[in-house]
Amino acid sequence: MNPFRQLKTILAVLTLGVSMAAQAQDKPPIRILVGFAPGGSTDTVARIIGEKLRAPLGQTVIVENKAGAGGRLAAEALKNSAPDGQTYMLAPNATGVFQALLYPVSVLRYDLLNDLAPVAVVVSYPLALAVGAKTGVHNLKEYLAWLKANPQNALFGSAGLGGHTHFSGLQLGKAAGVELNVVPYKGNGPLATDLLGGQVPAGIMTAGDIAQYQKSGQIKLIGVFGEKRSPLLPDVPTMIEQGYNVDTGDAWTGMWAPAKTPKAEIDRMQAALKQVLGMPEVRDLLINKQTMQPDFRSAADLDKLQRKELSYWGPVIKATGFKPDQ
Repeated sequence: MNPFRQLKTILAVLTLGVSMAAQAQDKPPIRILVGFAPGGSTDTVARIIGEKLRAPLGQTVIVENKAGAGGRLAAEALKNSAPDGQTYMLAPNATGVFQALLYPVSVLRYDLLNDLAPVAVVVSYPLALAVGAKTGVHNLKEYLAWLKANPQNALFGSAGLGGHTHFSGLQLGKAAGVELNVVPYKGNGPLATDLLGGQVPAGIMTAGDIAQYQKSGQIKLIGVFGEKRSPLLPDVPTMIEQGYNVDTGDAWTGMWAPAKTPKAEIDRMQAALKQVLGMPEVRDLLINKQTMQPDFRSAADLDKLQRKELSYWGPVIKATGFKPDQ
C-alpha cells in the first residue's frame, strides 16, 4: 500500500475511535440500583456484571446502593426514574415477588406489574436446608426423625421474615407433618455463625452462603427445594427425591427498568446482559465464587416467571396468616 494512503487509513481509524469514545463520554452513565448494602450477594452480582456491561453498551455503568426495607427503597426510586434506558434495578425475587405479596401498594409505593418493566433474569441459585453438625443427621429422613425425638428443636433460621426461605421452611413443615418455627436473622452471615455454633439447629439459605461450610463438614446440606438437583450442588438431593413433595423453586435475581422504558432500550440491555453472562470470566466468578448459576432469560420470560410466582405464593402466604410489620 502507498505509505501516504496507509497513513491516511490509520488516521481515519484513530479519528473514528476518538469520536466513538467521545460519544460514549457524552452519554450519561447507566445506573444499576441495588436495594441492599455494598458487599452483599446482590451488590456483588451487580458489580461483576456492571463492570463488563460497559463495553457492549458503550457507556459507563455505575452501581448505586439504596439499601433498606428489603429492597423497596430501590424499587421506589426506579419507579420514579425517567424511563429513558439510563436507570435499572437488580434485585432478587424476594424483593420483586414476595414484597408485592406482603405489602399493599400504599406501603410499597410502587406496583410491580404496572410500574416496573421486566428486562431479564440474570442468575439463579438453589435454596438448601442446612443442619448443624451437632444434630448428627445426614438426610431429610434422619432430620425429621430427630425432630420428632427433640420437638423443642423444630426451629429453622431464615434471613428475615416474609421471604422465599421463610415460606419454604413452612412448606416443608406442612408436607412433613411437623410444625417448624422460623427464627429470623438479619442476614445469612449471622445465621451461618449460629449454625456453626449450634445456637440454631437448622437453617434455610442460599447455597452460596454455606457452600464453604459444607465442604469443610461443619454444616450438612440435606436437601434443596427445587424440582431437580442443582448443578451447583450435584451431591445434594431434592426434597422430592427424599419423599416429600416440596418444590418451592430456585431463588433468582433479575433486572427491571421503569415502566414505559422504550423497547429498544430494554432490548439493548438484554443483548448486553446475554453477552456478559456468556463470558468465561464472568461465569467463573458467579459459579465458583458466588455459587450462582448464570441464567439469562428474556424480559418476556421474566414477566412470566414473576406472574407464576405471584400466583403460586399468594395462596401459600395467605394460608400461613403471616402479617409483616409495616
